[in-house]
Amino acid sequence: MAPVSRLWDPLSTLPPVPHPPGMRAAVLVPLFEEGGELRLILTRRGGRMATHPGDVVFPGGMIEPGDGGPEEAARREAWEEIGLPPGGVEVLGGLEPTSTRSTEMLIVPVVARVTRPDRYVLAPGEVEVVLEPRLADLLDETSWRREDWHGFEVWFRPFPEGMLWGATARMVRSLLEYFRA
Repeated sequence: MAPVSRLWDPLSTLPPVPHPPGMRAAVLVPLFEEGGELRLILTRRGGRMATHPGDVVFPGGMIEPGDGGPEEAARREAWEEIGLPPGGVEVLGGLEPTSTRSTEMLIVPVVARVTRPDRYVLAPGEVEVVLEPRLADLLDETSWRREDWHGFEVWFRPFPEGMLWGATARMVRSLLEYFRA
């Protein structure tokens, strides 16, 4: 990894990755520095996926018995989904676990500084595209909208490639709080 710039300072207060009882899935919240700015890596799920087809999400998935925890599961899933080499993933901490409304599955977000690969290798049928939004753009509140969904507040952030919403939007907004302080 290259020397760390001051752009990363807001994440120095991240808590360790939680290991709560009942955790079933983990996602990697991958950040990289480019041109003096931080960028986030998101994907758009394949349109034929059984769950959340076409959604904009973080790389991630189920924690398997051999994973040893959410950190390893998140690294493995990012490698399988977009070809992000596990050796280029430096875990910085974790965000508050969250769940999806449709499955009530507890998801552990693992925040990491990553080395962006020269080329992504997308899992056929599982990932259609990689998005790399600038944190500066995500911090712009005018690009977000909030709706009441059956009594729950749900955030939405459109991209040309698809919609970021639900559990992933909650995780992104949680991450952004570290940069608003």
